[in-house]
Amino acid sequence: MAVFNASALEKKWQQVWADSASFKTDNFENKPKYYVLEMFPYPSGRIHMGHVRNYALGDVVARYKKANGFNVLHPMGWDAFGLPAENAAIERGVHPGSWTIENIAAMRTQLQSMGLSYDWDRELATCTPDYYQHEQKMFLEFYKRGIAYRKESWVNWDPVENTVLANEQVVDGRGWRSGAVVERRQLFGWFLKITDYAEELLSAIEKLDRWPDKVRLMQHNWIGKSQGASLRFTLTEPPLQHPEFTQIEVFTTRPDTLYGASFIAISPQHPLAVELASSNTAVAEFIADCAKTGTSEAAIETAEKKGFNTGLSVAHPLITDRRLSVYIANFVLMDYGTGAIFGCPAHDQRDLDFARKYGLEVLPVIQPQDESLSAEITDTAYTGPGRLINSADWNGLDIEQGKKAAIAACEEAGCGTAKTTFRLRDWGVSRQRYWGCPIPIIHCEHCGCVPVPDSDLPVQLPEDVDFSAPGNPLERHPDWSKTSCPECGKPARRETDTFDTFFESSWYFLRFTDPGAAGGFSREAAQYWMPVDQYIGGVEHAVLHLLYSRFFMRALSDADYLTLDEPFAGLMTQGMVCHQSYKDKSGKWLFPDEVEKVGQDWKHKQTGEEVEAGRVEKMSKSKRNVVDPEEIIATYGADTARLFMLSDSPPERDLEWTESGVEGAWRFIQRIYRLAESADNSGLSLDISAYAQQKNDANSLISAVHKAISDITTDIERFAFNRCVAHFHVLVSAIHSLKDETPEAAQLKSYALRHLAVLLSPFSPHIAEEIWQKTSGTGLVCDAPWPVADTAWLSADVIEIAVQVNGKLRSKIQLAAGIDKEEAEKAALEDENIKRFLDGKQPKRVIVVPDRIINVVC
Repeated sequence: MAVFNASALEKKWQQVWADSASFKTDNFENKPKYYVLEMFPYPSGRIHMGHVRNYALGDVVARYKKANGFNVLHPMGWDAFGLPAENAAIERGVHPGSWTIENIAAMRTQLQSMGLSYDWDRELATCTPDYYQHEQKMFLEFYKRGIAYRKESWVNWDPVENTVLANEQVVDGRGWRSGAVVERRQLFGWFLKITDYAEELLSAIEKLDRWPDKVRLMQHNWIGKSQGASLRFTLTEPPLQHPEFTQIEVFTTRPDTLYGASFIAISPQHPLAVELASSNTAVAEFIADCAKTGTSEAAIETAEKKGFNTGLSVAHPLITDRRLSVYIANFVLMDYGTGAIFGCPAHDQRDLDFARKYGLEVLPVIQPQDESLSAEITDTAYTGPGRLINSADWNGLDIEQGKKAAIAACEEAGCGTAKTTFRLRDWGVSRQRYWGCPIPIIHCEHCGCVPVPDSDLPVQLPEDVDFSAPGNPLERHPDWSKTSCPECGKPARRETDTFDTFFESSWYFLRFTDPGAAGGFSREAAQYWMPVDQYIGGVEHAVLHLLYSRFFMRALSDADYLTLDEPFAGLMTQGMVCHQSYKDKSGKWLFPDEVEKVGQDWKHKQTGEEVEAGRVEKMSKSKRNVVDPEEIIATYGADTARLFMLSDSPPERDLEWTESGVEGAWRFIQRIYRLAESADNSGLSLDISAYAQQKNDANSLISAVHKAISDITTDIERFAFNRCVAHFHVLVSAIHSLKDETPEAAQLKSYALRHLAVLLSPFSPHIAEEIWQKTSGTGLVCDAPWPVADTAWLSADVIEIAVQVNGKLRSKIQLAAGIDKEEAEKAALEDENIKRFLDGKQPKRVIVVPDRIINVVC
């Protein structure tokens, strides 16, 4: 018996695929197109198990569609700009460019070892001028059309690093790297008018019927359409030094609570607050204190609520003798609504906390639906349904009726109107760092912001940069920013901000359609390939990346690049890869290969000391619960790694990595190899119709083949890849059960193995090629057509049986109808999922209800 050498076998077939250009894609073939794309990776230098899962999922789809006669586009590239490379330059003393290129080379080799069906001729890296010159041109087209603009905005500023931080880089109010207290500052930056597309982006979500519901909901909530009222509160006495302020405008989604208003709160950045600070030191100090909080909604929401009583008051718009004090409050955002709110403490928890802190009135105006409940407010605001009370003519109305009555009353009184707003803010694309695409604008004292002429694109980054001091190296470079104005010829300065990396990832899928096109992509190729038929990636990108990409398509259409709106017709968001975590007695995290199980306890391999086994959670370098894919592929092979990643759970759920699980997949691959060792191509001439009227092992095997074809086809179409692996087990068991050594049996096995090769090819392609070579003799299995099940062979002879462990469903297996109890028990105990849940324990008993259910008791 030959030794199964996975590494040698996989390298052999990878070389054959490369020499044959098996996955090279031609545009405009006379076939239906299918574009499958996984979210491209950041080149960190190493692939991780999340990569293995993500790309294995995409490869199943790509290979399956190719076998079904589609012209498949399946490309790979690198999201290569960004802060991690700049940090590496600082920490390691290397250039971000060389660090990135080295990482790309390493990761490309690792991905190629997985046998993925990529068209590597279309590979791209976003950090190359050949790529980013096109987005510079896109930006200038957006600028010409008013989609891109420059404005001053509030940002998170790290006073030690001298740079702007994204919200996620602010941890507990401090810079994630420097530890300095972050300040709020106003800086000029570049923005894209995504808000102009808010209504269209929102309404089009309903058409994305092949997106997960949770992602569509997240998009919906991020855009955040709010319908309410714009109300005007008149200052009773305009500030003496600022008489131009006579009113404060407020947007509210709850005008029905207007009679419960007890104060007005304005943002520290509100024009009235800024004017008051110019002549009042106490106001200025309070605003400075507020500036120490980050700019994100999360940071503001979790910060202690603080207010400053300005001494000003406004008249209630509907109650003649009621006055509301005006506060500056740190929890009011200037860029949402109008930067001012009216507080109704009885029915908003934040307002209630603020009112209790400053001794303000709390007046209930909503009676709970259950009238047995009191309307009195203690420490918790009432935010549920009910009817209006303490609200004059509105008493007795429900909330929706109250909103309509409030808007009508304010419109009649001339103090308000109905209004719709969105939570979505314009996209700030400026980043104060070196390793990004330069923004192609020149600043001239005489001409203002001047676009770089097309003939001077791309604006490239300088190679000679200094990272020894904090801040943006482009600001400090002695020459790079110095230039002349294209309009007047006078000395001018280049823009030193670079693009947010979401800019690159918002159109890379278009570049793949025609990577040699002079304009970034050709309209013809984009119209042929787009939208992406199946997009696959992590749910962590469910909001911004997807939203920005959807916006970008519309903006490019408005800029006359193409005529499309949605970039991704289908979306799959895969779950995380998880592993148990471990700690030693001192609380230090341990790698999985540092521990072993002794009986029921975990021990440190070297010291023998007890180890605390923690939760099964997302693989994380910080918690050391990681597994190196390179070691797994070297030990077990790519086919095994892929098969396990696809077998353990549905793609959208988290997957727990276990040694027993991958070893089970390895044993299964070896079993297939042993079956195929003596195979030949005699099955090519098998006439299955000759067996149609028989009732024997041959008939059962042919039925199993066509049942597998039918079930695997159905489950690939619905992305139930774990169920496909279960079907492989059933088919392999059926082949193995044919014990005859006759030429007829060999022919049947050859027939079954040839079909197994095609079905297995999307999952474990290397061994599939090996089987195909033995059973077909010509061509490659990656070029073979997908088999079609013969419905005449689909009968109830094979049924699906649920398998429980201690009464809980743990697996489903397919067995021959009427199989005896001993065989059913054996099949259940050999199932890999059941083995994993038994974890080496011997079952006390196995209860078999024929053709219905199996319960393993342990």
